[in-house]
Amino acid sequence: MARSMRRYSAKLKFQVVLEALEGEKTPGQIAKAYGIHPNTVGLWKHMLLERGPELFDGASGSRDSERRIAELEQLLGKKKVEIALLKSFLGRSG
Repeated sequence: MARSMRRYSAKLKFQVVLEALEGEKTPGQIAKAYGIHPNTVGLWKHMLLERGPELFDGASGSRDSERRIAELEQLLGKKKVEIALLKSFLGRSG
């Protein structure tokens, strides 16, 4: 029987990674203290080290989000027009 994956808060993950980066405890000791698998400690540490620079590049991240939202709004508008045209071709009002 497969175990379901547990969800951990971002705060807990950050605390675990901070302890791992301090180097005072082994990943096994940290994992035991938090009730997680030792491999998870390494995975979270790797994730922070890989994505860390993105945390300090907030301006471009928000610009990307705003651009994506604008694209999706434009697409939604086009789809509404298409639906209205198709309804009119079928003789329905809506």
